[in-house]
Amino acid sequence: MKNNKLYMQMIFIVSLVAMLGSLYFSEIRLYEPCEMCWYQRILMYPIVLLSLIGLVKYDINARLYIRVMSGIGLLVSTYHYALQKIPALGESTNACMGVSCTVQYINWAGFITIPLLALTAFIIIFILSFLIKKN
Repeated sequence: MKNNKLYMQMIFIVSLVAMLGSLYFSEIRLYEPCEMCWYQRILMYPIVLLSLIGLVKYDINARLYIRVMSGIGLLVSTYHYALQKIPALGESTNACMGVSCTVQYINWAGFITIPLLALTAFIIIFILSFLIKKN
């Protein structure tokens, strides 16, 4: 189906932009990723590869793996964003090693932080994975 290919391409583009964005923040802006950021990267980076393989081999079953990884990433990003924006939650945790998970390197418009950017990407990917239909 033509739409399946389009949705897989969109998943690839969104995950690639998210991956390149995270690398930009850490390698060019020199923002040291916290522990929760690493978990989100661990979930996002393979989606780039899975969606590319799904495109090249026209394997729509890749959507299942992408759905699971983006669903878990969605939960991790939501928790990380809550750590940053809910003071009581952020103060009660000391699980992060190195850089604190409550650090907000960016805070555009008072609410857009790196975990929110990741959350947005995971939500888009998660929804797109449900739009891909089995032939």
